Amino acid sequence: MAGLTARKIRTFLIMLGPILGVAAIVSAIGINESSKGDLKAKLRELGTDLIVANAQDQLGGFGANPRIPAEATARVARLPDVVSVSATLQLSNIVTLPFAEASDYYRAFPVPVIATTLELPETLEVPIVSGRFLNDYDESSGARVAVIGKDLANEYGYIANEPRSIELNGISYGVVGVLDYVLLEPSMDSAVFITFSNAVEDWDIEEPDPTRLYIRAPTNTKYVAEEIPTVVSLGGPDGANTSVPTDLLDAQSQVDENLNNLTKMMGGLALIVGGVGIANVMSISVIQRSSEIGIRRALGHSRSTIALQFLFEALVVGVLGGIMGAGVGAGVVWLVSEMRDYTMILSVSG
Repeated sequence: MAGLTARKIRTFLIMLGPILGVAAIVSAIGINESSKGDLKAKLRELGTDLIVANAQDQLGGFGANPRIPAEATARVARLPDVVSVSATLQLSNIVTLPFAEASDYYRAFPVPVIATTLELPETLEVPIVSGRFLNDYDESSGARVAVIGKDLANEYGYIANEPRSIELNGISYGVVGVLDYVLLEPSMDSAVFITFSNAVEDWDIEEPDPTRLYIRAPTNTKYVAEEIPTVVSLGGPDGANTSVPTDLLDAQSQVDENLNNLTKMMGGLALIVGGVGIANVMSISVIQRSSEIGIRRALGHSRSTIALQFLFEALVVGVLGGIMGAGVGAGVVWLVSEMRDYTMILSVSG
């Protein structure tokens, strides 16, 4: 050990190889596992049994304004294993003035305005945090009422149970509720939701055909997703393209695994370089300490004893470097987890 402590800077430089190599491997595994855990947690909140069907023409593209026939919603709802279906149509070119009472304070600006069926909160499993959602009376009577996303409510100081109105292209709608955050569709957090009857009446939409369906199917989810395009088109010109949240998880996991393997390879290379560096420096140390070796040989120490001393010093350098590298790697994982609001996960399996 005296040989290591006598030249502290050299010893530290020798240890840099294993420190960097182990830190790279630990941080790669930890960040990957923490990111994957965060994604899985979000998917658990969302539910892996939700299917999203987007309008698509039969040639495989999305066309200028592809729509899903309104009657297709009922056909999809009759599929086995489907428990809830909600249709939406995002309206364009709508200028919104949130809360007519606050017109002196806020400027008009465009926000997403979505015509929706009444089952949207049930299908997305997103609660109403204030007031209520659109109901059958609103749809049948054409009452001009709206529900707003939580971000929009927070931005403009919506107060629960206080009568408020919102202007859409100069038409006043009463705000009856606030929808909680929608993990699947963050744009909905700043959106305004109205009934299809309002969309037909106020925006001259001839056919209330949606552009997107949300389908909740707790069992046989992927099978249902495969059947939906056929059920929607029935040989006609309109179709749908479906996706399931688990597909996103699979794709993200594949990307994470590739990056993880790349970082592991870089860490392994650093370990090899570090090991070669240790061997090289220890060889130089043997040459520099030849006089010490000669004295010890004169005192009766065997070659094997002296060789074991140098091997022990190399082992100490490698072990200490590995421990310090593991600490550095864990610190990197903690820092990244804090910055990205992950739950820190360290796995020895990789």
